Amino acid sequence: MTTATTAPPRITSRERLILLILLGAGFLLSVDFSILNVAMPKVGAGVGLEVRSLPWIASAYALPAAGFALLFGRMADLFGRRRMFLSGMVLLVAASLLGGFATNSTMLLTARSLQGFASAIAIPASLSLLTSTFAEGSLRDRILGLNGALLSGGFTIGALAGGTLVDLLSWRAAFFINVPVAVAILILTPALITESSVPERVRLDVPGAVTVTGGLLAVIYAVIEHNAVAAVIGAVLLGAFWIIELRSPAPLAPLRILKRPTVKWGNYAGFVIFTMETAMIFLMTLYLQNILGFAPLTTGLIFGIPGLAAVFAGFVAGRTIGRLGSRNVLAIGMTVQALATLPLVFLGGNKAALAILIPALFIGFFGHVAAIVAYTVTGTSGLPNDEQGLATGLTSMTQQVAIAVGIPILSAIAATKAVELDGIHLALTVNVVFTGASILLIWIGLRQRAEQRPATVAAQTAPADGELAGSLD
Repeated sequence: MTTATTAPPRITSRERLILLILLGAGFLLSVDFSILNVAMPKVGAGVGLEVRSLPWIASAYALPAAGFALLFGRMADLFGRRRMFLSGMVLLVAASLLGGFATNSTMLLTARSLQGFASAIAIPASLSLLTSTFAEGSLRDRILGLNGALLSGGFTIGALAGGTLVDLLSWRAAFFINVPVAVAILILTPALITESSVPERVRLDVPGAVTVTGGLLAVIYAVIEHNAVAAVIGAVLLGAFWIIELRSPAPLAPLRILKRPTVKWGNYAGFVIFTMETAMIFLMTLYLQNILGFAPLTTGLIFGIPGLAAVFAGFVAGRTIGRLGSRNVLAIGMTVQALATLPLVFLGGNKAALAILIPALFIGFFGHVAAIVAYTVTGTSGLPNDEQGLATGLTSMTQQVAIAVGIPILSAIAATKAVELDGIHLALTVNVVFTGASILLIWIGLRQRAEQRPATVAAQTAPADGELAGSLD
């Protein structure tokens, strides 16, 4: 067997530093998304934002982060990934300074919107730099596992850090904390990361970019605000995008890629994973505070400790994918996420329910993070380097869209019941059923890919496991 003599990939010191920069940027942006969530009342009071408008502190970030991720991911392929990554970091610095010095609600929401744009620019570029730097196989799977662990940890730490910074300093510190880290990334990146190759004749599908971005923004806005007109506009624009891509000589998102089972079903899995888990966390936040009467800080700790423990799932998933395959790990992770949500359907109104809730969060977060890693690996596999920006743009878009729409959808379901606890139970039941049905669809949809995968692929990539374990541990 020739694989016995093949030397495993070796991570150099330079590649370690590249990983530190790119993974650090993703971690920073995931913290940035959630850092204001627990501090919304104080942030709103600080700039005169009405209580009913507080959700827009999150929505102003989520809309551009979701609506523009695909466009900026493709632009990274066409105009240079390092260039786009640095542009995103520069915008993050400017937006964070604007938010930190905000004196009114307009400045604050503008800053949050610009932070969302920064995320849409930087995250697909950083992920495509990762996937193009490290070849598809066990080594990349392990790195994406580490990335998933850090993203999960970032969301959790963001929530904890937000409450801590507000209590000890001010809500403005939640903005200013981004600046020194982003500046350090801007200084180090040009010295360590080379620019990706770009096509000689750069062509951007402007009609496709306009329709897909406008369509996504309209659909997300429609879900958040329950606006039927926006929903119709979004559907029309997305339909127009599909027609444009069929006819365009240089499509923004070639349909041959969108139709690939790994891309199609991988991103559908990502949508289910993030929609259902984000909504579950929100519903349990309401449960802990409104039903059980816990303070926000206690609520943050109840979520934070299991969340930090589940970060280890990223490392486990990265290792396991090389042995079981991303399809199996994806199905297992989603199943664990769903089964851990099931006991929450039966929680009562007394604090003894914590004996069920906390273990369920531990188990569910572990499955959730494992599924994140598996869907990222699935959605970016089998594509050439010059299309990795598009692939990572799609996975980033899926994540941000799901986070933006998950809470409004399941909250609307919960609102159909007059008693809040009954509404929470109903929404969680829908969560479990929808996730379970989706697992079956995804398993069938990815079967063709799994059956066609040559048996030698696993053998050829297996030697990388031991090397990466030594390199990253």
